[in-house]
Amino acid sequence: MSKPKLLDQVRMEIRRRNYSWRTADSYTGWIRSYVHFHNLTHPSQLGPDHIVAFLNHLVEDRSVAASTQNQALCSLVFLYKHILKIELPELEKLKRAKNPGNLPVVLSESEARAVISSLSGVERIVVCLLYGAGLRISEALRLRIQDLDFDYMQIQVRDGKGRKDRVTMLPASLKGDLIDHIRKVKLLHTRDLAKGQGKTLLPGALAIKYPNASSELNWQYLFPSEVRRKDPRTGLVHRYHQSEKKIQRAVKQAARKSGCTKRVSPHVFRHSFATHLLRNGYDVRTVQDLLGHQSLKTTSVYLHVLNRGGHGVISPLDAT
Repeated sequence: MSKPKLLDQVRMEIRRRNYSWRTADSYTGWIRSYVHFHNLTHPSQLGPDHIVAFLNHLVEDRSVAASTQNQALCSLVFLYKHILKIELPELEKLKRAKNPGNLPVVLSESEARAVISSLSGVERIVVCLLYGAGLRISEALRLRIQDLDFDYMQIQVRDGKGRKDRVTMLPASLKGDLIDHIRKVKLLHTRDLAKGQGKTLLPGALAIKYPNASSELNWQYLFPSEVRRKDPRTGLVHRYHQSEKKIQRAVKQAARKSGCTKRVSPHVFRHSFATHLLRNGYDVRTVQDLLGHQSLKTTSVYLHVLNRGGHGVISPLDAT
């Protein structure tokens, strides 16, 4: 039996480690770019200097952001360490892209509510979860029905960034809308079951351990797609969750409609959630837990946002 191609080996190893499909696409894309940059030379014949040359090219010729260069570096480290079994020495010659350290865009409470008021349907509920519970858009869309606890009014966020679980609040004002929405999802699921469908993808090995769970309502995505698609890994035809791009387009249109002049994206509502909690007197460690930040330093950026505008100093123009 012939050995799988390099990129297929990368995908199989990523799947074995239970990384996301998006990570597989990102890593294989950077590896492909790396190979093309070096005139289709196999990576096993390239060394640290070639890696440095490629990453410096990203900074000097393509002006990529620091996060983008770091993503490319992680892809190549994964390739050499886990696929080619080659340990890389310290990349001292690497010119790392500098992170400009821009403060996050934050909406005022009135701006956030105005944009949300310009939304409707599923898009409105999703954005309410971003602003009302501090979720990332990927976390909101990956929610299963069972992740909502209406008794304790909390949301279980599973396998968030850093592969960690956490609990955050479920906004009381959203309870009625969510219950009505779940009724609609149940009707859709019932129709799918009647057609001999209705199965969903389960995380990890749960599909093997609980073979009937994939058809249960509790395991269905809270925001299922309107169409069924074939999963490229398992071949299962199922309803995946709603597309992030759909929510992003809706937010952009709603911001324009509301008259907001700031650069608004779904993630801005998570920034606004954190900033408004701190402004209302909640301590930074509580906000850190709700956001799922590993480092307090990450959460502390919102304290700087609160002090924007002269660090709280009164302008001489406003002095009486």
